[in-house]
Amino acid sequence: MSPASFSRRTEADRFADSVEAAVRDGGRFAGLVATARDDGSTVLRALVATPALVVIETIVGSGVNTYPALTPLVPSAAWYEREIHDLFGIEPVGHRRLDPLVLPLGPHSARPRPGGSSPASAATLELDFAALPGHVSGEGLFTIPYGPVRSGVFESVEYLVETSGEEIPHLRTRVYHKHRGLEQRFVDLDPSDAVLLAERVEGAASVAHAMAFSQAIETLAGVEAPRSAQMVRVVHAELERIAAHLDSIIRHTEGAGQAVAYARMSLHKERIMRLRALLCGHRFGRGVVVPGGVTGPLQLDPDDTLAEVGQIDRAIASDAKALMATPSFLDRLRGTGPLPAELALANGALGPVGRGSGLVGDIRLQRPYGAYRFLGFEAAEGFVKGDALARQWVRIEEIRQAFHLVRQGLDELSEGDAGPWQYDVTMTDGLALGWVEAPQGELLYLVEAEGGRLVRVKPRCASFHNLALFAEAFRGDIFTDFVFIEASFGLSIAGVSG
Repeated sequence: MSPASFSRRTEADRFADSVEAAVRDGGRFAGLVATARDDGSTVLRALVATPALVVIETIVGSGVNTYPALTPLVPSAAWYEREIHDLFGIEPVGHRRLDPLVLPLGPHSARPRPGGSSPASAATLELDFAALPGHVSGEGLFTIPYGPVRSGVFESVEYLVETSGEEIPHLRTRVYHKHRGLEQRFVDLDPSDAVLLAERVEGAASVAHAMAFSQAIETLAGVEAPRSAQMVRVVHAELERIAAHLDSIIRHTEGAGQAVAYARMSLHKERIMRLRALLCGHRFGRGVVVPGGVTGPLQLDPDDTLAEVGQIDRAIASDAKALMATPSFLDRLRGTGPLPAELALANGALGPVGRGSGLVGDIRLQRPYGAYRFLGFEAAEGFVKGDALARQWVRIEEIRQAFHLVRQGLDELSEGDAGPWQYDVTMTDGLALGWVEAPQGELLYLVEAEGGRLVRVKPRCASFHNLALFAEAFRGDIFTDFVFIEASFGLSIAGVSG
């Protein structure tokens, strides 16, 4: 296991109680992962952040298709158990509603069961696209299927809006249109190939995924990336954060009809993307982070990069100041999509979504990794309203901090550090975790190797954890607020659907 994590095993009938006890003792439920075994059994692993990661595991035996559900005791496990039901066909007894989530299969269909040696082929999967029954009823209520194709550039996702007109008393989400079977694709890959797949789990967080996966592999190999490579990783990761946060702000300005701000923020994001391309040859930072380090130094002189970063930072700060003093813009965000602090805490909301509701949860500080152990910065705190405006303020503050971190990394690289940039990695058998504070929040990778091959790679994206809270932010809001709530959550549907 990773140095900042430990594991314990329990019986299946005590599994839910053990996880609930860990959460009750101050832990944060961080995920639930299933792994198929060749003998037909399934290993369930619950992740609880304390802030160290505790892994609580149990085994559901071969031929057993049920286990006591976590959801009645740990409500934030609801979507994880739905996903496991889709992919493994195991029923969590006591779960309140097992609607299909990532892969709607018929009751007699085979299941992919990632981790097993004989997974179901695509030809044996029987998809079931039947309409879901309504959750609410009453005079004048009807359901609007919003998506999966919408106007503009959006990922494929279907929102089922149950409404009587303007107010939205209930909202459901179907993400399976984006499902690509990535967890099965990881099986048997060499780490050098698997990191390329990790980069493509979430396009807007390519660097974060490559880092989390690579750190898990490095743990298995007992190797730490060179300090120079860790600084390069920080530069790329923080530029990625800036681009992702700007994208959320851009969508807000577009929805509010702020034409000048929309154009200015779009320009700033484009400058960031072009700078990223100059630094490594790819606008999304792909091909840089690999197990053992990075593929090489920055392709642009650090001093020249510092100058460009400074110009973009000042321009963004100036335009953000003007935007956040525009009453017609603030009125669209203030009080929109509120996520109460107690609900955010109970469900362990991550990233800007959690911090906008007053949670302190930046793992760059709580569970530091890589070069973040050597760099100085403060988490974006002090935002407690929990509305779209609070989440926007978090992102603006995180953009400022990201530029500060980029400058620190570039300052060290400009001192003439010539590497090394990568160490050789020989993967050993075992289980390891990797983590990164991605733009959307805590990103986890569970990696298991056996016989020199990858048998299980599970990315747990922050968007998966936060999307379960998305519907809760609509209490009292109306359909015209949809664009602002969605943009303020900054979700990646690709990261949810797998």
